[in-house]
Amino acid sequence: MTIQTRIAGQFSLIVATILIVFSVVVYLTSATYRQEEFYERLKQKARTTVRLLVEVKEIDRNLLKIIDRNTITELLDEKVLVFDSRNRLIYASVDDEVIHYNPDLLRQVRLKHEIEIHDGDNELAGLLVDERGESLVVLASAYDEFGRSKLANLRRTLIWGLLGGIGMTVGLGLFFAGQSLRPISRINQQVQTITSTNLRQRLDEGNRQDEIDQLAVNFNTVLGQLERAFEQQRSFVSHASHELRTPLTALKSEIQLGMTRHRSVDEHEFILRNLLGDTDRLIGLTNSLLLLARPLTDTGAVTMAPLRVDDVLLEAQQELLNAYPAYRVRIDYVTLPDSDDTMIRGNAMLLRQVFLNLMDNACKYAPDETVDVRISTNDQFCRVAFIDSGMGIGADELSTIFDPFFRASSALGYAGSGLGLSICRRIVEVHNGQLLVESGVGMGSTFTVLLPNG
Repeated sequence: MTIQTRIAGQFSLIVATILIVFSVVVYLTSATYRQEEFYERLKQKARTTVRLLVEVKEIDRNLLKIIDRNTITELLDEKVLVFDSRNRLIYASVDDEVIHYNPDLLRQVRLKHEIEIHDGDNELAGLLVDERGESLVVLASAYDEFGRSKLANLRRTLIWGLLGGIGMTVGLGLFFAGQSLRPISRINQQVQTITSTNLRQRLDEGNRQDEIDQLAVNFNTVLGQLERAFEQQRSFVSHASHELRTPLTALKSEIQLGMTRHRSVDEHEFILRNLLGDTDRLIGLTNSLLLLARPLTDTGAVTMAPLRVDDVLLEAQQELLNAYPAYRVRIDYVTLPDSDDTMIRGNAMLLRQVFLNLMDNACKYAPDETVDVRISTNDQFCRVAFIDSGMGIGADELSTIFDPFFRASSALGYAGSGLGLSICRRIVEVHNGQLLVESGVGMGSTFTVLLPNG
C-alpha cells in the first residue's frame, strides 16, 4: 500500500467516524425532542379534556366526544380516557372500538402523578389531576404520524449525506495526499538519478521552510559527506599505490642489480642491506595502511581497560629512545596529580603508538631533536601536550594536516608517508578524545591529546 493510499484511507476513516458520530447524535437528539414534544401535546390534550369535562357545565360527554373527533389538532389514533378515584371509566374519547387498559397502569399514575410510556407504536401519557376535590386519572395516547414522518425524512437525509460525505472525503483525501506527497515523488525521481559517478548532483531544496525541504537539505548534506568520503577513498588508494610502488620498485632494482654479474661477498652484503631497508620501509608502510584501514570506529573491536596515561607515556618514551638514542624527551606535570588523576579507560597498545608517533615527529622536525611533554588534568580530561621547536606548519595547511598521505610543505625533505597523524587522530577518536594542533611557521608546533577521565 502506497503512502498516498494509506494517508487517504486514514483521513477518510477519521472524517467518516466524525460524520457517523455527528449523524447519530443529530438523529438521537431529534428523536428525543420529537418524543418529548409529543408527550407534552398528549399531556396538554389530557388537561384540556378534563377541564372541559369537569369545569364547563355546558359540555357533556357526548358533546366533548364530538369536539375531540372534529378538532383540527386531532392526532392519529388518538384516545383519551378519564377514570375516577375508584378507577371507573367516566369518559372515553372513542366508543367504536374496544378499550384496553391495565389496572397497574392506573396505580402507577396515582403513585408517580405523571408517566410516559409506549403503547405499541403509540406514545401514552398518564396524569393525576385534582378537580374539585376528586383525583382523576387521565390517559392520553396517539400515534405521532407527523413527527415520525419528519424523523424518517431526517434519517434518509443523514444517510445520503453521510454516504456522499464519505465519498467526497475519499476523493479529496486521495487528491490532497497526492498533492502533499508530490514533492517527495519529485525528490524520489531526483534520487534515482544519483550514482557513485555523479555525487556532485544535489536535490532541489525549495525555500527550506517545510519538512520536505529540510529533508532535501539533510540529504544534500549526506551527499556532500559521501562525495568527500569517495574523494578521500580515491585519494587514499592513489597515494597508497604510489607509496607502495616506490619501495617495491627499489626492491626490484636492487634484485636486478645483484643479478647482472657475479659480485663479491661485500657487494652482496651491501645489496642485502639495501633490500632489508626497503623491506622494513615496505613493512612499516603496510602496517600503517592496515591500521588506518581497520574499523577502529567500532569500539567493540578494541579492548578497553583502566590505565594510567603517564605509565603509557613512559613506555613510549623508552621505546623511542631505544630506537633513537640521540632524541631527548622531557616529561613534566603542569600540576602534581593525585594517584587517580591520570587514570583513563583505553587501549594501552594503541595509545602508546599515538604517543610514540607524536614524540617521534616532534624530535624529527626539531633542530635540537627535543620534545617537551606536559601532563595536566581537570574534572573532564587528562591532557597531554607535545611541544617542539621545529619549523612549524602554515595556517593554510592546519586544516588538512590530519588527512591521509598529506605532508606539510616544511616536512617534504624528511622521511615519512603522511599516515602517522591520520592514525593518531583515529585512535584518539576511538577513545572519545580529541587531537588538537597549534602551530605557526617558524614557531614550532604543539599537539595536544585530550582523553576523558576514566
